[in-house]
Amino acid sequence: MTEKVVAGRFTAQYDEPFVVFLIGMRINRLFAVHKWLPVFQAMAPMMRELYQHPESGFLGAEYFLMWRGTMMVQYWKSFEQLETYARGGLHLEAWKRFNQSVGTDGTVGIYHETYLVEAGRYECLYSNMPPFGFAKATSRVPALGRKETARKRLGGESEPAVPTPPNP
Repeated sequence: MTEKVVAGRFTAQYDEPFVVFLIGMRINRLFAVHKWLPVFQAMAPMMRELYQHPESGFLGAEYFLMWRGTMMVQYWKSFEQLETYARGGLHLEAWKRFNQSVGTDGTVGIYHETYLVEAGRYECLYSNMPPFGFAKATSRVPALGRKETARKRLGGESEPAVPTPPNP
């Protein structure tokens, strides 16, 4: 399903600390389909589980396909909630299967990066975009006034480098 483009300039609004979690896989041996396909297929059930349980602390995610792999950017309310999910549910079972079937044989790489973000210590801009990223996971507001420039979104003072077009 293609989401409708929203004309104008927007930013995300979220007044609490949060976590940005990048997770992905890399296919190191293309012809070892029996190794990487189960890793790839394990993510969809986990994502269904997360979207069905908002009390888990999961806010939302974006998916990216790359040559030889995939990556997902997830947004969480807290590291504790992310860690609780990682140590249980479908994720724990997928992790066990990966360690048993792939382990350290080099056929499939997996990775994650975790960033703890303090309230007010982020900025983002979406111009003529469908709902996306952190604004899709939280709430989207016009990028005007105190939210017009990157520095202003981070609490500082600045004037736009070029005139900001009016939102429709």
